[in-house]
Amino acid sequence: MSEQLVVVNAENQILGRMATHIVKLLKQGKKVIVVNSEKAVISGPRSRVVQGYQLIFRVRKFQNPEKNTIKRPRNPINIVKRTVRGMLPKNKSRQTMLKNLIVYIGVPEEYKGKQMVRFEDADVKRLKGKYITVGELSKLLGGISQ
Repeated sequence: MSEQLVVVNAENQILGRMATHIVKLLKQGKKVIVVNSEKAVISGPRSRVVQGYQLIFRVRKFQNPEKNTIKRPRNPINIVKRTVRGMLPKNKSRQTMLKNLIVYIGVPEEYKGKQMVRFEDADVKRLKGKYITVGELSKLLGGISQ
């Protein structure tokens, strides 16, 4: 397989719909770079989205509830990676596909002049209701913000 590089601009893109397109590219064997991950949006009222993400922080292990070893995504990079990971097939090729996914906050210098891909069916203009950006969600969850 020839390794091709695809740079995806996540600005004003719906996170779930964008993630499905990224998974299709990863299955084709392409290397995917996601920039502006903090500007991706999650549909739904702000309070409902935040409560849904805060709910996973209350989940504990049954055997030792004080020791919570399960990592929960808080910063925009890990929120986007975790969303894509949930859509990948659960087999041995999953790890190699995840290694071909790189997510950045903002746009690094080496990708500023490159052609960036935007998915039209994942555009925020499709939403009629409320939404929250991944950067705002990350700040509310106590993650790293820029």
